[in-house]
Amino acid sequence: EVVVDFERLDEHAAAFQGYDVGFCCLGTTRAKAGVAGFIRVDRDYVAQAAELARAGGCKHFILQSSQSANERSSFLYLRVKGEVENLVQAVGFDRCTILRPAMLLCTRQESRPAEWIAQRFLGLVARVFPTAYSVPVETVARAMVACVLKPSRGKVEVLENKAIHELGKA
Repeated sequence: EVVVDFERLDEHAAAFQGYDVGFCCLGTTRAKAGVAGFIRVDRDYVAQAAELARAGGCKHFILQSSQSANERSSFLYLRVKGEVENLVQAVGFDRCTILRPAMLLCTRQESRPAEWIAQRFLGLVARVFPTAYSVPVETVARAMVACVLKPSRGKVEVLENKAIHELGKA
């Protein structure tokens, strides 16, 4: 484990050297970081980490993004996720896998009342429509590892929520 200062990420380039595969699940919330902080963490830090990983020899980069990510979205969250997807793809990895999970089902240490309610509701909905609106974080983690082990379907592969569920069960 290497602790880095994301405000000085370029000073930690050595931490990104010598790895064939990179995994990125970095993110925050607008409520926690403000608009500028959200953009800095979810787009700028991720893009810079991807660049450092590529410069350090990384060949396959796996990015956790979001369902409905789109650089043209009028919603800040989805727009920033779409922008960072494009930035990571532009880095030029031999292989880039982007996972677009729906609502992540997990237990958080911090209090997010609206998310807690949504998770409870979507947890019930998942019993009828298991791959439509949510995904357990453990399933996303297993899918991220599994995509490294399976043959590539091209230079860039985007996995939507249903495919994450399928790969996470494999």
